[in-house]
Amino acid sequence: MISSKIIANGILRAIVTLIVAALLLYFLYQIQTILIYLLVSLILTLIGSPILDFLKKRLKFRHTLATITVLSIYLLIILGFIMTFIPLIISQGQNLSLLNTVEIEKKSLELINQINRFLEHHHIDSNAVFNPNNFKSIVSFNTIPNFLNSIIGTISDFGIGLGSVLFITFFFLKDKIMFVKGAQLLVPNSQKERILNSVEKINTLLSRYFIGLLIQLFIIFILYTIVLIIFGIPNALVIALLCAVLNIIPYLGPLIASVFAAILTMLSNLGSDFQSEILPKTIYILIGFWIVQLIDNNFSQPIIFSKSVSSHPLEIFLIILIAGFSFGILGMVIAVPLYTILKVILKEFLPDNDFIQLITKKI
Repeated sequence: MISSKIIANGILRAIVTLIVAALLLYFLYQIQTILIYLLVSLILTLIGSPILDFLKKRLKFRHTLATITVLSIYLLIILGFIMTFIPLIISQGQNLSLLNTVEIEKKSLELINQINRFLEHHHIDSNAVFNPNNFKSIVSFNTIPNFLNSIIGTISDFGIGLGSVLFITFFFLKDKIMFVKGAQLLVPNSQKERILNSVEKINTLLSRYFIGLLIQLFIIFILYTIVLIIFGIPNALVIALLCAVLNIIPYLGPLIASVFAAILTMLSNLGSDFQSEILPKTIYILIGFWIVQLIDNNFSQPIIFSKSVSSHPLEIFLIILIAGFSFGILGMVIAVPLYTILKVILKEFLPDNDFIQLITKKI
């Protein structure tokens, strides 16, 4: 018969375990920003490692010089983004009068009235959907200054985060071997070979994945730019860049990018006739973006996702779909990397399982 002392000790251990777990979760919640910095730095390290190896092996750079060169490449890319966005902020501030909420409201209502007139001309009752009075009651343009202030605060936080991420990335690249050796000391000898093999494969596959993702976004950016330039949309480079970045979100991102491009197309043509100018140009832009997505979905994406992480396109689609329903947009973004890590670990530790052999045969 179990004594009351044993029961009490079991309950006490369970309570202590729950308290420790709660404190650990609370601690992780408090340092979530640092964890994000570490995650981003790890991704940059995975992307930069092949460049680092190329500089050392082919160009005979010393390790520290190669590391500084990789960080310099990152800085140049970031500065390029910043220099690209500054003209957009200035021009959009002038063209759309971002600080003049009355002007924004006037132009938005003008656009809605034009849409109403177009629908009524085609005998469609649109008052329930596009009633200007309903629109004014739903949308408060007085929140725009607060929104802009929040953007300024976000940019400030971004600067701090960027400096932290680059600092961490520098030491991840420079002292990668030291970190690996330190991690080896924590690994049990009985599992050391399997764990080290898993880490090596994960590093290779994720490096290929993130580099492939950058190539995919660059291809989409070029195609979007061509579409926008053909139809004479102002700030085509910046809009194409924003829409390309949205493609990081699988499947949902392209839809958001198309809506975003359509809205900017309408706003850039305010004052023109809706039926003869705004609507046709918007439709052409949407068709152009959908053609780009057809090219991406049938050529770029299958090659990059399938080849880089050694998974079937249908397999990737289902994983992204499940992650999206379970964890939202963030789940869709991180689904492929996490699934790749899981597959590598399962292959190393459960190599005799028939199902594991089936899904990991290309790894």
